[in-house]
Amino acid sequence: MSFLQTLASAFKGGASSRVPLGRTLLSPWFFAEGSTKAPFDYARAVRRGYVDNPVAQRSVRLVAEGIGGAPLLPCDPRLAALVTATSGGQSLLETLSSQLLLHGNAWVQVIKDGAGRPVELFALRPERVSVIAGSDGWPAAYAYKVGESTLTIPVLDEDASPNVIHIKAFHPADDHYGAGCLAAAEEAVLTHNAAAAWNRQLLENAARPSGALVYDPGDGAGLSADQFERLKQELSAAYAGHANAGRPMLLEGGLKWQALSLSPADMDFAELKAAAARDIAIAFGVPPMLLGLPGDATYANYREANRALWRLTLLPLASKILSALSEGLQTWFPDQRLAVDLDRIPALSEDRERLWSQIGAAGFLSDGEKRALLGLAPADEGNKA
Repeated sequence: MSFLQTLASAFKGGASSRVPLGRTLLSPWFFAEGSTKAPFDYARAVRRGYVDNPVAQRSVRLVAEGIGGAPLLPCDPRLAALVTATSGGQSLLETLSSQLLLHGNAWVQVIKDGAGRPVELFALRPERVSVIAGSDGWPAAYAYKVGESTLTIPVLDEDASPNVIHIKAFHPADDHYGAGCLAAAEEAVLTHNAAAAWNRQLLENAARPSGALVYDPGDGAGLSADQFERLKQELSAAYAGHANAGRPMLLEGGLKWQALSLSPADMDFAELKAAAARDIAIAFGVPPMLLGLPGDATYANYREANRALWRLTLLPLASKILSALSEGLQTWFPDQRLAVDLDRIPALSEDRERLWSQIGAAGFLSDGEKRALLGLAPADEGNKA
């Protein structure tokens, strides 16, 4: 199978399924009528893009684990316990970050006790959730389907407290669902996977299209069908595979070996794979240098790339998640704010030190104004300067 055939077969996918319900159910993936592109199949894309692709998986883990381990500003201990809870060593924030990157949506179910207070925040599988719109078009409930069972969860409880917090990435063409990075990176993922499969096939055939056997009988008689088949079998058994690379070849009369060289297109194949890897990293907001990709000199050093990762990707995504959780839980924690403590992030220490020095030297600012510029709570709330 050629590289183009391998790539074409990798692009084949089925349409996403929809769950019929009594009320208006909005499918999370749709395309305009007449579109020639197959609908985005999240389950299939996750297997190819996260489970099978090292660049995409490392990109997602780099962002999600960074947000999951980010220090938070002091807040109500009960709120902090809900947000920083872990399950099997994986934090809630890490799970939500991964879901937003891959799917574009994250749904958090608020588990309540008998008194109606939240005791746990549970991240629902995003591909199992569908929005049920009310008569006004706004979400009225969420349908959570597992196997053949469907659970309908109202947006609000009887006391008007939220049951589900929906966090989504921006989607310019959808009112109810966000667009994930995986959808944008899917073609680059398929190209990278196909390139890896192509390279593996080359490795199994002595790591290169080494040459061809040419039969020159001299008397005009060609090989019989049996002779040709025997020659193919012997060649495959004795010389194919990386274990036989460089093995001397013994040829019978009339056979000669003609070496083949790689074409310029074949020699550019490694660059094609590297370009696909960089596209994947860019889609997930990770500087390619942090993934060890060759040929990337965008940043002067690793430290600058790490700082850019925090400034451009981790902090905006963490702010989106924490702001949504703060808004969803304000019924029980009205005066609390969830935010990352920038002063405790090593990658930003130089930036914060410079900011503290500049604000500290600003004699025209009051202590309260300086605290506000630094993101600190007012001193009268028990946080003395």
